[in-house]
Amino acid sequence: MGITVGQYDLVYNAFSFAIAVMGAATVFFFISRDRVAPAYRTAVTITGLVTLIACYHYFRIFNSWEAAYAVTGDVVTATGVRFNDAYRYVDWLLTVPLLLVELILVMRLTPEETTRKSVKLGVLAALMVVLGYPGEVSSEGGTRWLWWVLAMIPFLIIVFDLFIGLRKSISEQPANARGMVSAARWLTVISWCFYPVVFIFPMIGFTGGTATIAVQVGYSVADIVAKAMFGVFIFLIAVRKSESEKY
Repeated sequence: MGITVGQYDLVYNAFSFAIAVMGAATVFFFISRDRVAPAYRTAVTITGLVTLIACYHYFRIFNSWEAAYAVTGDVVTATGVRFNDAYRYVDWLLTVPLLLVELILVMRLTPEETTRKSVKLGVLAALMVVLGYPGEVSSEGGTRWLWWVLAMIPFLIIVFDLFIGLRKSISEQPANARGMVSAARWLTVISWCFYPVVFIFPMIGFTGGTATIAVQVGYSVADIVAKAMFGVFIFLIAVRKSESEKY
């Protein structure tokens, strides 16, 4: 698989940007934690943990990318060191369930409903990631499609639960936060749709270096939106609800 210097630099810069965004978001969420009511601080703390975990794994991905290729002038050559893309799936296994948990927590449902929905959505999210990994590491088109379809099953259940199962709970949110909660739900679904689309790039005509670059940059953009940008929504929801409750 050959890649050009421009392609190498594009991925290199995408990883660097992701590290900066995740790191800055982590600092912001942790230092802003006391700006919200105690009831919402756990949600904001989990938001910071998500970006912290992502920042760490992007450091590992970045270092692995550097180790896998050597750039001499206008030529990029493979060093023989394998680029370890499994870091992404380790990251997703930890962060994707937490993304759903932070949304549930900031909604401040009843304790029973919070536990039930957090466990259900967290398990489905983890299952979705686990089912996607065998397809990601396979070079066989049929195998990739099989695991893509299987991973889409828990994904669709999560989407259904977010839009149908939480409809009544969203209508009961404070008026000044209701729109933000609904927007956060939409952002979750839209940003998550990036992942299955990026997954199929190698199966719809992207080959060689082009496929590698499309996948790495695509996943990086999706992570920034799904974690850092989503985290800002969670924080703003917590702030608005804190103001309405005048803690």
